[in-house]
Amino acid sequence: MLGNVKLIVRLFLRELKTQKLRMSLTILAIIWGTLSITMLLAFGEGLRRQLEINRKGLGDGILIVWGGQTEKPYKGLPRGRSIRFRPDVIDYIREQVPELEAVGGEFIRWGREITYGEKSLSEKVNGVMPEYEFMRSMYAQRGGRFINKLDMEGKRRVVFLGNQLRDELFGEPGSPGYVEPVGEIIQLNDIPFTVIGVMQKKLQMGMYSGPDWSTAFIPLSTFEGMYSHRYLSNLVLKPYDISQSEYIQDRLYTILSGKYQFDPEDRRALSVWDVIENAETMNKVMIGMQIFFGIIGGLTLLVAGVGVANIMYVAVRERTAEIGVKMAMGAKRGHVMTQFMLEAVLIAGIGGGLGLLFSFTIAGVLGAIPMDSEAMQWLGKPTISVPIALTTIAVLTLIGLFSGFFPARKAASVNPVESLRYE
Repeated sequence: MLGNVKLIVRLFLRELKTQKLRMSLTILAIIWGTLSITMLLAFGEGLRRQLEINRKGLGDGILIVWGGQTEKPYKGLPRGRSIRFRPDVIDYIREQVPELEAVGGEFIRWGREITYGEKSLSEKVNGVMPEYEFMRSMYAQRGGRFINKLDMEGKRRVVFLGNQLRDELFGEPGSPGYVEPVGEIIQLNDIPFTVIGVMQKKLQMGMYSGPDWSTAFIPLSTFEGMYSHRYLSNLVLKPYDISQSEYIQDRLYTILSGKYQFDPEDRRALSVWDVIENAETMNKVMIGMQIFFGIIGGLTLLVAGVGVANIMYVAVRERTAEIGVKMAMGAKRGHVMTQFMLEAVLIAGIGGGLGLLFSFTIAGVLGAIPMDSEAMQWLGKPTISVPIALTTIAVLTLIGLFSGFFPARKAASVNPVESLRYE
Protein backbone atom coordinates (compact mmCIF):
# COMPACT_ATOMS: atom_id res chain seq x y z
CA MET A 1 0.00 0.00 0.00
CA LEU A 2 2.78 2.40 0.93
CA GLY A 3 4.53 1.55 -2.33
CA ASN A 4 1.39 2.38 -4.31
CA VAL A 5 1.10 5.74 -2.56
CA LYS A 6 4.75 6.54 -3.34
CA LEU A 7 4.18 5.58 -6.97
CA ILE A 8 1.11 7.80 -7.22
CA VAL A 9 3.05 10.71 -5.74
CA ARG A 10 5.88 10.19 -8.24
CA LEU A 11 3.41 10.09 -11.12
CA PHE A 12 1.74 13.21 -9.80
CA LEU A 13 5.08 15.05 -9.66
CA ARG A 14 5.82 13.91 -13.19
CA GLU A 15 2.50 15.30 -14.39
CA LEU A 16 3.23 18.50 -12.52
CA LYS A 17 6.47 18.92 -14.45
CA THR A 18 4.96 18.16 -17.85
CA GLN A 19 1.75 20.11 -17.30
CA LYS A 20 3.01 22.94 -15.09
CA LEU A 21 0.67 25.67 -16.27
CA ARG A 22 -2.48 23.56 -16.47
CA MET A 23 -1.80 21.83 -13.14
CA SER A 24 -1.00 25.12 -11.42
CA LEU A 25 -4.17 26.76 -12.69
CA THR A 26 -6.23 23.77 -11.60
CA ILE A 27 -4.76 23.81 -8.09
CA LEU A 28 -5.25 27.58 -7.96
CA ALA A 29 -8.91 27.10 -8.92
CA ILE A 30 -9.33 24.57 -6.12
CA ILE A 31 -7.67 26.95 -3.66
CA TRP A 32 -10.07 29.71 -4.72
CA GLY A 33 -13.07 27.39 -4.55
CA THR A 34 -12.09 26.15 -1.09
CA LEU A 35 -11.48 29.70 0.08
CA SER A 36 -14.88 30.76 -1.27
CA ILE A 37 -16.93 28.01 0.37
CA THR A 38 -15.04 28.23 3.68
CA MET A 39 -15.20 32.00 4.02
CA LEU A 40 -18.85 32.20 2.94
CA LEU A 41 -19.75 29.62 5.58
CA ALA A 42 -17.48 31.36 8.11
CA PHE A 43 -19.16 34.73 7.55
CA GLY A 44 -22.55 33.06 7.82
CA GLU A 45 -21.54 31.36 11.07
CA GLY A 46 -20.12 34.60 12.48
CA LEU A 47 -23.32 36.46 11.56
CA ARG A 48 -25.47 33.72 13.13
CA ARG A 49 -23.52 33.76 16.39
CA GLN A 50 -23.52 37.55 16.63
CA LEU A 51 -27.24 37.77 15.94
CA GLU A 52 -27.78 35.12 18.59
CA ILE A 53 -25.89 37.28 21.11
CA ASN A 54 -27.77 40.41 20.06
CA ARG A 55 -31.10 38.62 20.18
CA LYS A 56 -30.48 37.58 23.78
CA GLY A 57 -30.13 41.25 24.71
CA LEU A 58 -33.92 41.37 24.94
CA GLY A 59 -34.05 38.12 26.89
CA ASP A 60 -33.62 34.42 26.22
CA GLY A 61 -36.60 32.06 26.23
CA ILE A 62 -39.24 34.52 27.44
CA LEU A 63 -42.81 35.57 26.70
CA ILE A 64 -43.87 39.23 27.01
CA VAL A 65 -47.55 39.80 27.73
CA TRP A 66 -49.71 42.94 27.54
CA GLY A 67 -53.37 43.39 28.33
CA GLY A 68 -55.49 43.85 25.22
CA GLN A 69 -59.07 44.67 24.38
CA THR A 70 -61.86 42.10 24.20
CA GLU A 71 -63.29 41.36 20.78
CA LYS A 72 -66.15 39.10 21.89
CA PRO A 73 -69.03 39.65 24.34
CA TYR A 74 -68.80 37.35 27.35
CA LYS A 75 -71.40 36.45 29.99
CA GLY A 76 -73.36 39.64 29.38
CA LEU A 77 -70.26 41.83 29.29
CA PRO A 78 -69.77 43.92 26.14
CA ARG A 79 -66.92 43.68 23.69
CA GLY A 80 -64.21 46.36 23.65
CA ARG A 81 -63.31 46.10 27.36
CA SER A 82 -59.68 46.78 28.26
CA ILE A 83 -57.79 44.05 30.12
CA ARG A 84 -55.29 45.55 32.56
CA PHE A 85 -53.07 43.75 35.05
CA ARG A 86 -52.76 44.62 38.70
CA PRO A 87 -49.58 43.51 40.53
CA ASP A 88 -51.46 40.67 42.29
CA VAL A 89 -51.69 38.83 38.96
CA ILE A 90 -47.98 37.92 39.29
CA ASP A 91 -48.53 35.57 42.26
CA TYR A 92 -51.73 34.28 40.67
CA ILE A 93 -49.90 33.19 37.50
CA ARG A 94 -47.10 31.61 39.55
CA GLU A 95 -49.61 29.44 41.39
CA GLN A 96 -51.64 28.48 38.33
CA VAL A 97 -48.78 27.78 35.90
CA PRO A 98 -46.05 25.74 37.65
CA GLU A 99 -44.31 25.26 34.29
CA LEU A 100 -42.98 28.80 34.59
CA GLU A 101 -39.51 29.31 36.02
CA ALA A 102 -40.09 33.02 36.66
CA VAL A 103 -42.87 35.60 36.40
CA GLY A 104 -42.20 39.33 36.50
CA GLY A 105 -44.20 42.51 36.19
CA GLU A 106 -43.09 45.95 35.01
CA PHE A 107 -44.11 49.58 35.37
CA ILE A 108 -42.91 51.99 32.68
CA ARG A 109 -42.97 55.76 32.78
CA TRP A 110 -41.46 58.07 30.16
CA GLY A 111 -40.00 61.54 30.48
CA ARG A 112 -38.86 61.36 34.10
CA GLU A 113 -36.34 63.97 35.21
CA ILE A 114 -33.03 62.39 36.24
CA THR A 115 -30.45 64.71 37.80
CA TYR A 116 -26.86 64.34 38.95
CA GLY A 117 -25.02 67.50 39.92
CA GLU A 118 -25.58 70.02 37.16
CA LYS A 119 -26.63 67.40 34.61
CA SER A 120 -30.34 66.87 34.11
CA LEU A 121 -31.94 64.43 31.64
CA SER A 122 -35.46 63.41 30.68
CA GLU A 123 -35.41 59.62 30.39
CA LYS A 124 -37.47 56.51 30.96
CA VAL A 125 -37.81 54.94 34.41
CA ASN A 126 -38.93 51.31 34.79
CA GLY A 127 -40.12 49.62 37.95
CA VAL A 128 -38.96 45.99 37.76
CA MET A 129 -38.46 42.86 39.84
CA PRO A 130 -35.25 40.98 40.73
CA GLU A 131 -36.14 38.23 38.18
CA TYR A 132 -35.50 40.72 35.40
CA GLU A 133 -31.75 40.28 35.89
CA PHE A 134 -31.73 36.88 34.16
CA MET A 135 -35.04 37.11 32.27
CA ARG A 136 -34.06 40.33 30.47
CA SER A 137 -30.28 39.96 30.49
CA MET A 138 -29.68 42.94 32.79
CA TYR A 139 -26.35 41.95 34.29
CA ALA A 140 -24.32 44.40 36.34
CA GLN A 141 -20.82 45.54 35.57
CA ARG A 142 -18.08 44.69 38.07
CA GLY A 143 -18.51 46.44 41.40
CA GLY A 144 -22.29 46.78 41.15
CA ARG A 145 -25.41 44.64 41.40
CA PHE A 146 -28.99 44.43 40.21
CA ILE A 147 -32.15 45.00 42.25
CA ASN A 148 -32.69 42.22 44.83
CA LYS A 149 -35.44 40.86 47.07
CA LEU A 150 -34.51 43.10 50.03
CA ASP A 151 -34.80 46.17 47.80
CA MET A 152 -38.32 45.05 46.91
CA GLU A 153 -39.40 44.26 50.45
CA GLY A 154 -37.99 47.50 51.88
CA LYS A 155 -39.15 49.67 48.96
CA ARG A 156 -35.63 51.00 48.84
CA ARG A 157 -34.70 54.04 46.81
CA VAL A 158 -32.04 52.36 44.74
CA VAL A 159 -31.49 52.60 40.99
CA PHE A 160 -29.79 50.45 38.36
CA LEU A 161 -28.60 52.44 35.34
CA GLY A 162 -28.32 51.52 31.69
CA ASN A 163 -24.71 51.88 30.53
CA GLN A 164 -25.44 54.75 28.11
CA LEU A 165 -27.42 56.61 30.75
CA ARG A 166 -24.40 56.21 33.05
CA ASP A 167 -22.17 57.75 30.39
CA GLU A 168 -24.48 60.75 30.03
CA LEU A 169 -24.68 61.37 33.78
CA PHE A 170 -21.20 60.44 35.00
CA GLY A 171 -19.07 60.46 31.85
CA GLU A 172 -17.48 57.55 30.05
CA PRO A 173 -14.99 55.42 32.03
CA GLY A 174 -11.45 56.76 31.53
CA SER A 175 -12.61 60.16 30.35
CA PRO A 176 -11.65 63.36 32.24
CA GLY A 177 -14.06 64.07 35.04
CA TYR A 178 -15.47 60.54 35.13
CA VAL A 179 -17.09 59.60 38.46
CA GLU A 180 -17.61 56.00 39.53
CA PRO A 181 -21.44 55.87 39.77
CA VAL A 182 -21.94 53.01 42.25
CA GLY A 183 -22.76 54.57 45.62
CA GLU A 184 -23.51 58.01 44.18
CA ILE A 185 -26.85 59.76 44.78
CA ILE A 186 -28.98 60.90 41.84
CA GLN A 187 -32.39 62.59 41.83
CA LEU A 188 -35.45 61.04 40.21
CA ASN A 189 -38.06 63.80 40.13
CA ASP A 190 -36.29 65.45 43.08
CA ILE A 191 -36.29 62.20 45.11
CA PRO A 192 -32.79 60.89 46.02
CA PHE A 193 -31.82 57.41 44.81
CA THR A 194 -28.57 55.50 45.38
CA VAL A 195 -26.93 53.98 42.31
CA ILE A 196 -26.34 50.26 42.99
CA GLY A 197 -25.10 49.13 39.59
CA VAL A 198 -24.59 49.77 35.88
CA MET A 199 -25.73 47.39 33.16
CA GLN A 200 -23.15 45.58 31.10
CA LYS A 201 -23.02 46.77 27.52
CA LYS A 202 -25.31 44.77 25.27
CA LEU A 203 -27.05 45.02 21.93
CA GLN A 204 -30.79 44.49 21.51
CA MET A 205 -32.31 43.16 18.31
CA GLY A 206 -35.76 43.60 19.82
CA MET A 207 -37.26 46.04 22.29
CA TYR A 208 -40.75 47.00 23.44
CA SER A 209 -40.26 50.21 25.40
CA GLY A 210 -37.00 51.60 24.11
CA PRO A 211 -33.45 50.36 24.66
CA ASP A 212 -32.37 49.19 28.10
CA TRP A 213 -29.07 51.06 27.89
CA SER A 214 -30.79 54.45 28.30
CA THR A 215 -33.20 53.43 31.08
CA ALA A 216 -33.15 53.76 34.87
CA PHE A 217 -34.50 50.72 36.75
CA ILE A 218 -35.92 50.92 40.28
CA PRO A 219 -37.70 48.30 42.43
CA LEU A 220 -41.29 47.62 41.37
CA SER A 221 -42.56 48.28 44.91
CA THR A 222 -40.73 51.63 45.07
CA PHE A 223 -42.13 52.68 41.70
CA GLU A 224 -45.66 51.76 42.77
CA GLY A 225 -45.37 53.88 45.92
CA MET A 226 -43.84 56.87 44.10
CA TYR A 227 -46.21 57.13 41.17
CA SER A 228 -49.33 55.39 42.56
CA HIS A 229 -49.66 53.23 39.44
CA ARG A 230 -52.45 50.67 39.75
CA TYR A 231 -51.82 48.70 36.56
CA LEU A 232 -48.69 47.00 35.27
CA SER A 233 -47.38 47.97 31.86
CA ASN A 234 -46.61 44.35 30.96
CA LEU A 235 -45.64 40.91 32.24
CA VAL A 236 -42.57 38.83 31.41
CA LEU A 237 -42.72 35.03 31.71
CA LYS A 238 -39.91 32.49 31.45
CA PRO A 239 -40.78 28.78 31.03
CA TYR A 240 -38.60 26.00 32.39
CA ASP A 241 -38.93 24.27 29.04
CA ILE A 242 -39.08 26.53 25.97
CA SER A 243 -40.82 23.77 23.98
CA GLN A 244 -43.90 24.35 26.17
CA SER A 245 -44.34 27.99 25.16
CA GLU A 246 -47.46 27.29 23.08
CA TYR A 247 -49.04 25.30 25.91
CA ILE A 248 -48.22 28.08 28.40
CA GLN A 249 -49.88 30.67 26.16
CA ASP A 250 -53.04 28.57 25.97
CA ARG A 251 -52.93 28.05 29.73
CA LEU A 252 -52.50 31.80 30.22
CA TYR A 253 -55.67 32.58 28.26
CA THR A 254 -57.55 29.94 30.24
CA ILE A 255 -56.63 31.16 33.73
CA LEU A 256 -56.78 34.90 32.98
CA SER A 257 -60.15 34.58 31.22
CA GLY A 258 -61.59 33.45 34.54
CA LYS A 259 -59.91 36.23 36.50
CA TYR A 260 -60.76 39.07 34.08
CA GLN A 261 -63.98 37.66 32.61
CA PHE A 262 -63.32 37.28 28.91
CA ASP A 263 -63.79 34.46 26.41
CA PRO A 264 -60.78 32.05 26.50
CA GLU A 265 -60.91 31.96 22.68
CA ASP A 266 -60.72 35.74 22.43
CA ARG A 267 -57.11 36.24 21.30
CA ARG A 268 -57.47 40.03 21.28
CA ALA A 269 -57.92 40.06 25.07
CA LEU A 270 -54.17 39.53 25.52
CA SER A 271 -51.19 40.46 23.41
CA VAL A 272 -48.32 37.97 23.61
CA TRP A 273 -44.85 38.44 22.11
CA ASP A 274 -43.40 34.95 21.83
CA VAL A 275 -39.66 35.69 21.85
CA ILE A 276 -39.02 31.91 21.84
CA GLU A 277 -40.85 31.44 18.54
CA ASN A 278 -39.05 34.45 17.05
CA ALA A 279 -35.70 32.92 18.03
CA GLU A 280 -36.60 29.61 16.36
CA THR A 281 -37.64 31.43 13.20
CA MET A 282 -34.40 33.39 13.19
CA ASN A 283 -32.38 30.18 13.59
CA LYS A 284 -34.18 28.64 10.61
CA VAL A 285 -33.49 31.74 8.50
CA MET A 286 -29.81 31.65 9.42
CA ILE A 287 -29.55 27.93 8.64
CA GLY A 288 -31.14 28.61 5.26
CA MET A 289 -28.68 31.44 4.65
CA GLN A 290 -25.72 29.21 5.49
CA ILE A 291 -27.02 26.51 3.16
CA PHE A 292 -27.31 29.14 0.41
CA PHE A 293 -23.74 30.33 1.08
CA GLY A 294 -22.57 26.72 1.01
CA ILE A 295 -24.26 26.09 -2.35
CA ILE A 296 -22.67 29.20 -3.88
CA GLY A 297 -19.23 28.19 -2.59
CA GLY A 298 -19.80 24.57 -3.63
CA LEU A 299 -20.60 25.63 -7.20
CA THR A 300 -17.34 27.57 -7.31
CA LEU A 301 -15.53 24.47 -6.11
CA LEU A 302 -17.38 22.35 -8.67
CA VAL A 303 -15.93 24.48 -11.47
CA ALA A 304 -12.48 23.69 -10.07
CA GLY A 305 -13.45 19.99 -10.05
CA VAL A 306 -14.07 20.20 -13.80
CA GLY A 307 -10.48 21.41 -14.15
CA VAL A 308 -9.25 18.39 -12.17
CA ALA A 309 -11.25 16.09 -14.47
CA ASN A 310 -9.68 17.71 -17.55
CA ILE A 311 -6.21 17.20 -16.11
CA MET A 312 -6.99 13.55 -15.46
CA TYR A 313 -8.36 13.03 -19.00
CA VAL A 314 -5.12 14.46 -20.39
CA ALA A 315 -3.16 12.13 -18.10
CA VAL A 316 -5.15 9.12 -19.35
CA ARG A 317 -4.51 10.03 -22.98
CA GLU A 318 -0.77 10.56 -22.46
CA ARG A 319 -0.35 7.38 -20.40
CA THR A 320 -2.43 5.07 -22.58
CA ALA A 321 0.56 2.92 -23.50
CA GLU A 322 1.64 2.75 -19.85
CA ILE A 323 -1.87 1.63 -18.85
CA GLY A 324 -1.82 -1.03 -21.56
CA VAL A 325 1.48 -2.45 -20.31
CA LYS A 326 0.14 -2.63 -16.76
CA MET A 327 -3.03 -4.40 -17.83
CA ALA A 328 -1.08 -6.77 -20.10
CA MET A 329 1.01 -7.72 -17.08
CA GLY A 330 -2.10 -8.55 -15.04
CA ALA A 331 -3.22 -5.25 -13.49
CA LYS A 332 -6.96 -5.30 -12.73
CA ARG A 333 -9.46 -2.60 -13.72
CA GLY A 334 -9.86 -1.71 -10.05
CA HIS A 335 -6.11 -1.09 -9.67
CA VAL A 336 -6.06 1.31 -12.62
CA MET A 337 -9.20 3.15 -11.46
CA THR A 338 -7.87 3.46 -7.92
CA GLN A 339 -4.61 4.95 -9.15
CA PHE A 340 -6.26 7.70 -11.20
CA MET A 341 -8.90 8.45 -8.58
CA LEU A 342 -6.22 8.80 -5.90
CA GLU A 343 -4.29 11.16 -8.14
CA ALA A 344 -7.41 13.31 -8.53
CA VAL A 345 -7.97 13.27 -4.76
CA LEU A 346 -4.32 14.24 -4.27
CA ILE A 347 -4.72 17.26 -6.55
CA ALA A 348 -7.93 18.26 -4.73
CA GLY A 349 -6.23 17.66 -1.37
CA ILE A 350 -3.26 19.92 -2.12
CA GLY A 351 -5.46 22.75 -3.42
CA GLY A 352 -7.97 22.25 -0.62
CA GLY A 353 -5.31 22.14 2.08
CA LEU A 354 -3.81 25.41 0.87
CA GLY A 355 -7.31 26.91 0.58
CA LEU A 356 -8.13 25.95 4.18
CA LEU A 357 -4.81 27.37 5.35
CA PHE A 358 -5.53 30.69 3.66
CA SER A 359 -9.08 30.66 5.07
CA PHE A 360 -7.89 30.19 8.65
CA THR A 361 -5.32 32.96 8.13
CA ILE A 362 -7.90 35.42 6.77
CA ALA A 363 -10.41 34.53 9.51
CA GLY A 364 -7.69 35.05 12.14
CA VAL A 365 -6.74 38.46 10.74
CA LEU A 366 -10.37 39.62 10.54
CA GLY A 367 -11.04 38.19 14.00
CA ALA A 368 -8.31 40.38 15.45
CA ILE A 369 -10.12 43.55 14.34
CA PRO A 370 -11.76 45.23 17.37
CA MET A 371 -15.55 45.17 17.29
CA ASP A 372 -15.86 48.86 18.11
CA SER A 373 -17.69 49.78 14.94
CA GLU A 374 -21.46 49.39 14.84
CA ALA A 375 -21.26 47.29 11.67
CA MET A 376 -18.94 44.73 13.28
CA GLN A 377 -21.18 44.55 16.34
CA TRP A 378 -24.04 43.41 14.14
CA LEU A 379 -22.20 41.39 11.48
CA GLY A 380 -19.85 39.60 13.83
CA LYS A 381 -16.52 38.02 12.92
CA PRO A 382 -16.01 35.16 10.45
CA THR A 383 -15.83 31.94 12.43
CA ILE A 384 -14.55 28.64 11.02
CA SER A 385 -16.21 26.08 13.25
CA VAL A 386 -15.54 22.33 13.28
CA PRO A 387 -18.68 21.59 11.21
CA ILE A 388 -17.56 24.13 8.59
CA ALA A 389 -14.09 22.58 8.34
CA LEU A 390 -15.56 19.06 8.12
CA THR A 391 -18.09 20.17 5.50
CA THR A 392 -15.36 21.71 3.37
CA ILE A 393 -13.20 18.58 3.64
CA ALA A 394 -16.18 16.38 2.73
CA VAL A 395 -16.99 18.53 -0.31
CA LEU A 396 -13.35 18.47 -1.40
CA THR A 397 -13.22 14.70 -1.09
CA LEU A 398 -16.39 14.27 -3.15
CA ILE A 399 -15.15 16.70 -5.81
CA GLY A 400 -11.85 14.80 -6.01
CA LEU A 401 -13.56 11.41 -6.26
CA PHE A 402 -16.11 12.48 -8.86
CA SER A 403 -13.59 14.40 -10.96
CA GLY A 404 -11.33 11.34 -10.98
CA PHE A 405 -14.03 8.69 -11.45
CA PHE A 406 -14.87 9.20 -15.12
CA PRO A 407 -11.26 9.62 -16.34
CA ALA A 408 -10.35 6.57 -14.22
CA ARG A 409 -13.18 4.54 -15.77
CA LYS A 410 -11.96 5.51 -19.22
CA ALA A 411 -8.42 4.47 -18.28
CA ALA A 412 -9.65 1.11 -16.96
CA SER A 413 -11.58 0.43 -20.18
CA VAL A 414 -8.42 0.66 -22.34
CA ASN A 415 -7.77 -2.39 -24.57
CA PRO A 416 -4.23 -3.61 -23.71
CA VAL A 417 -3.48 -4.71 -27.31
CA GLU A 418 -4.61 -1.45 -28.88
CA SER A 419 -2.98 0.69 -26.18
CA LEU A 420 0.43 -0.84 -26.83
CA ARG A 421 0.26 0.51 -30.39
CA TYR A 422 -0.86 3.95 -29.17
CA GLU A 423 1.50 6.87 -29.74
